[in-house]
Amino acid sequence: MIDILQTKSGITKFQILTEVAAHQPNVRQKEIAEKIGVTPQAVSEYIKELTAEGFIFSDGRVRYRITKKGVEWVLEGAADMKRYANFVMSDIISHVSTWTAIADEDLEKGDNVYLQMRKGLLYVSKMNITSATGITISSVEKGDDVGVTNLLGMIELETASITVCKIPRSERGGSRNVDLERLEKLASSKSFIAVIGVESLVALKKINMEPDVMYGAKESIVEAAFHGLSSLVLAIDEEVPQIMSRLEIENLEYELVDLTVQ
Repeated sequence: MIDILQTKSGITKFQILTEVAAHQPNVRQKEIAEKIGVTPQAVSEYIKELTAEGFIFSDGRVRYRITKKGVEWVLEGAADMKRYANFVMSDIISHVSTWTAIADEDLEKGDNVYLQMRKGLLYVSKMNITSATGITISSVEKGDDVGVTNLLGMIELETASITVCKIPRSERGGSRNVDLERLEKLASSKSFIAVIGVESLVALKKINMEPDVMYGAKESIVEAAFHGLSSLVLAIDEEVPQIMSRLEIENLEYELVDLTVQ
């Protein structure tokens, strides 16, 4: 196993150095602690060690910068972790995991197939159209679900785009104060639509559309994005900050649109 993963302190030092590099020089120990899940006291001790090791430089005014040595250590660690992750994916998970996909054609047990993600669902066929391959575990007809094992290669995902639409509460006009023309254009461009709040649901119904999900919307759009599915989420205004926070935690890009008629 690579050095960074051998000890908890190695992982924590790597995380702290990454945060310093991303936010230097105005780095607050409390913010680092909250981000990586340790105490501020622990962050303080690790920063002292990293400074002593020459990975961090401080001007004595709680302003930290990662040194050239620190950058090299982070890059080396990141490369090691990438190699380890590739080993896990190619040599371990691919041999013990069975993925479920939809057959694009009639298939026989033991067929070598190619995997493709389309609109958030995994499909397989014998047509050589991707670099991701596997072997079917049973014979199926076109349209059936089929287990695929011995996965090799990377399954390419479409780049997911997320649009968060702010809908006014009923006290501010609700669905009656929504730009329906703009909503219709946005909704027609997305494969997955989620709503939060009755006002959002009614606004969507006014353009003769139904949501894919109403409950658990925040988690649903995150999962959809991880499967390469672009989504539109309509949310009453006080829910919008929570959605934005959730997407930022998952490092997902999004655009915010206020559909309130001005």
